Amino acid sequence: MTAIWSPGNRYRKWLDIEILACEAMAQRGEIPMASLKNIQEKAGFDVNRIDEIEKTTKHDVIAFLTSVTEKVGEDGRFIHMGLTSSDILDTSLALLLREAADILIEDLDNLIATLKKKAFDYKNTLMIGRSHGIHAEPITFGLKMALWYTEMERNRARMIRARETINTGKLSGAVGTFSFIDPSIETYVCRKLGLNPAPVSSQIVQRDRHAEYFTTLAIIASSLDKFSQEIRLLQRTEVREAEEYFSPGQKGSSAMPHKRNPVLSENLSGLSRLMRSYALSAMEDVALWHERDISHSSVERVIGPDATILLDFMLSRFTGLIAKLVVYPEQMIANLQMTKGVIFSQMVLLKLIEKGISREGAYTIVQRNAMRSWQEGIEFRDLLLQDEEVNSHLSPNELAAVFNIENFLRHVDFIFDRVFGARP
Repeated sequence: MTAIWSPGNRYRKWLDIEILACEAMAQRGEIPMASLKNIQEKAGFDVNRIDEIEKTTKHDVIAFLTSVTEKVGEDGRFIHMGLTSSDILDTSLALLLREAADILIEDLDNLIATLKKKAFDYKNTLMIGRSHGIHAEPITFGLKMALWYTEMERNRARMIRARETINTGKLSGAVGTFSFIDPSIETYVCRKLGLNPAPVSSQIVQRDRHAEYFTTLAIIASSLDKFSQEIRLLQRTEVREAEEYFSPGQKGSSAMPHKRNPVLSENLSGLSRLMRSYALSAMEDVALWHERDISHSSVERVIGPDATILLDFMLSRFTGLIAKLVVYPEQMIANLQMTKGVIFSQMVLLKLIEKGISREGAYTIVQRNAMRSWQEGIEFRDLLLQDEEVNSHLSPNELAAVFNIENFLRHVDFIFDRVFGARP
């Protein structure tokens, strides 16, 4: 990913665009074929020379063109005819962001495959589901992984859409009117580069496209933040249902040798904050003065490489984290049982309603027993067996059937089939 944003790769894109524009002009008879051949054979650049020239010109594209002309000679006068700097900058930026998107899509594919494997590995591994941080009803760890899997599939679809949105070039001149360059030049260059010509542009490709791209990166990072936060919560000492792999020789604290901290997850949560700030910066770039000002340029020089390199790192890091994640099914069961069976409260409620009790009446019966179970640490089922109102409607065998953990798993296969289809 870093290589995409190197000066050499960036200038190579600029040169490719300029040469393709010369090809199109030569086909129209606007440049002698002999001059085109000379440009194709000799055109090149020297990064250090460009830097040296720019110290004087204070303009990177002019410095680049000067360096190229020094190599081409007299025929260099045909390069950049009728074009403006943003024709080159924006078209090349589309190419760079497209290359970055391809790497990120591959990263997403790797993570999606890893999450799928974990989902099936722990498909029936019971754990407590939590709402508001409080025990709710049982789920499975595989279902949690399936949930993350579907979110990352949506993120992959977003990334593909963002790649298409950003895959836009323009060679329409100083204010987008093709005043000194024929529209066929833009069509030729974009077709050769696999880009879509902007239907209409000002001096620049409009920045709502870039805002969509960087917002997509931020959404993906926010998903990683969500997943990482969950791992951090599950790794707490009081919970300890899953934790990051702690390698031999790894240290958790300079002061406390016992510490095993979720440092990778914390790192990802922190980096996601940066990613969201890049999205905000990209949205600030949408509103420019008239046909263009330069305020977006300095922003994009930072967020282009930073955001794509960072998300590439984040996706790779999280994929490795998930692949090596340590899961504790026994602790999940222990935590599930710690609330003395109150997690069956809804099933008892529904059974009493089925027996003819009003919902309000059934709720009162179940809640008073559940609250006593919470406060006194008595098994919820034992309290229900002692409750005369419950006994008048439910036999001990019926109550036992209610307190069957398998009731919570009966539709797991249905959910998995809906998410994954037939397992490959």
